[in-house]
Amino acid sequence: MNWFRKYFCDGGFWRVALRLAIPIALQNLLISSFSLVDTLMVGQLGDVALSAVGMAGQWSWLLNIALFGVISGTSLYISQYWGVRDIDGIHRTYGIALSSAVLISLVFLSLGAFVPEGIISVFNRDPAIIEAGSAYLRIAALSYPAVALSNILSTVLRSTERVRLPLAVSGITAVANAAMNYAFIFGKFGAPAMGVRGAALATTLSAWMGPLLILLFSAIQRNILITSPARIFRFTRVQIGAFYRRAAPVILNESLWGLGTLLYNVIFSNLGYEYYAAVTILKTFENIAFVFFVGFCNACCIMVGKSIGAGKVDRAVLDSRRFTVLITLASVFAGAMIILFRTRLVSVFTMGDNISQLTQRTAELLLLVYGIEIPIRNVPYIMIVGIFRPGGDTVMGMKLDLFSQWLLALPATALAAFVLHLPFVAVFATMYLFEDYVKTVLCFKYYFTDQWIRPVTEAGLAGYEEYRSRKKGA
Repeated sequence: MNWFRKYFCDGGFWRVALRLAIPIALQNLLISSFSLVDTLMVGQLGDVALSAVGMAGQWSWLLNIALFGVISGTSLYISQYWGVRDIDGIHRTYGIALSSAVLISLVFLSLGAFVPEGIISVFNRDPAIIEAGSAYLRIAALSYPAVALSNILSTVLRSTERVRLPLAVSGITAVANAAMNYAFIFGKFGAPAMGVRGAALATTLSAWMGPLLILLFSAIQRNILITSPARIFRFTRVQIGAFYRRAAPVILNESLWGLGTLLYNVIFSNLGYEYYAAVTILKTFENIAFVFFVGFCNACCIMVGKSIGAGKVDRAVLDSRRFTVLITLASVFAGAMIILFRTRLVSVFTMGDNISQLTQRTAELLLLVYGIEIPIRNVPYIMIVGIFRPGGDTVMGMKLDLFSQWLLALPATALAAFVLHLPFVAVFATMYLFEDYVKTVLCFKYYFTDQWIRPVTEAGLAGYEEYRSRKKGA
């Protein structure tokens, strides 16, 4: 049992990991509740509304994926700078990330607000779906700059180990979102009954509460977010170039991976809106199940990046292995719970008898497939996002993600759907099978080379040279 003591009996590791992971996981749970509340309430309006909002939500999801690329690059630099307490470096990175994220959000806002019909028609050409989805997207797109601001502000705070403020703000906005959804969708508390438009309005108003509250509380606390604009935006072309040399592969990785996932959804939605409604139900529970893993992945990112930035490479490697074992075991447990309770989970959406039997049965089978697959799916996630990127390597993860998705899984899924005409659940399982299994093997192989350790600080570089010399001597 030496391996068990090594990985699970270090009190210092658990104190730091849980202090970081639990608030981040709770924050992501609250953020995911936005989607859950929208889906549950919109589900009372029927399959068409549920499917339309799910399709419109894919545009928001693609924005979040693009922002995640900026966030990952930001976390890499800030966590390593935090290891040596380089506050100027943190502020410069904050400014570059803020500028980039807002610019990306404005592009998505423009397309979502002015050509929503074109976006929805990519998924489904049913006039009722296009009408409902466009009505939702035209309003929800106004939330995108707020989403960008909240993401960057929260990332800076989390990467400097201030995780409670983002959690508190997410709690406030989640409650506000639920109340406004109820009011605007169904016409409660004196508000008009707006249906899907009400869901979009609630999402937009609650989203803008996020950055405003973070900045308000930050001003009271005088934390690292509050400084002069000159310090935040005092970056040079050389510094922008250095940031994007590391961040660009991540942004490209997440954007193309997100586009690939969007194409999966195009395939699924063109097989029938009832099937896509089932996918929407699955995604809602997948997002909730995933929050635990997001919390520990973020903790891993902070701890590994901070240790490498400070030159403590041995500690970074040990912690990375602990998190890999932890995520794998936790994924097995989560998968078993999803399989066991899948019928009860889907029944949450059937209270109003507006969801068809086909949608219900398909959703249960999709949850079964997901429960079996989740341990394999989460290993590449922790390695690419929680280990390789904060370690300084943003290129290999891009190669592994895009190879497995674009060259293997997307062609196989399209073949299963449109050539072999397999049942819908088999088409969905094909996506998982071809994307995750090969990638998991390749991730493990690369991880053990230690080539992902690429510091950006002088202390980190010195620590890595010492680590390499010691390994060669051994």
